[in-house]
Amino acid sequence: MEWPGLYNYWIAIFLMMAGLYIVIAQGNLIKKMVGLSVFQASVFIMYITMGKVTGGTAPIIIPGDNVVYSNPLPHVLILTAIVVGVATLALGLALIVRINEAYGSIEEDDIEKEEQSTR
Repeated sequence: MEWPGLYNYWIAIFLMMAGLYIVIAQGNLIKKMVGLSVFQASVFIMYITMGKVTGGTAPIIIPGDNVVYSNPLPHVLILTAIVVGVATLALGLALIVRINEAYGSIEEDDIEKEEQSTR
């Protein structure tokens, strides 16, 4: 078993579980957004780690028979995912601001109590 090659996977799994725990355990909406960002970062780390080829070079044609190329597609997809993640985080925070204006709180329990009292 090669431990140095597995560190990135263990870090990704730890961050994934920490992000999932934050989303489930916290009642504060901003903390939930932080948990989603941590979870998302763990997925990025996982994809980038899987996309790395040991001894691989950029996919530029080099004369020779034993040239190993790395696939750039996972890295490009992660760049796109980072942009989408930032936009999603911004939208989520904007919605939290509007929820705070409407209900006077960003705690789930307080919002549910306010919603039930208005019914």
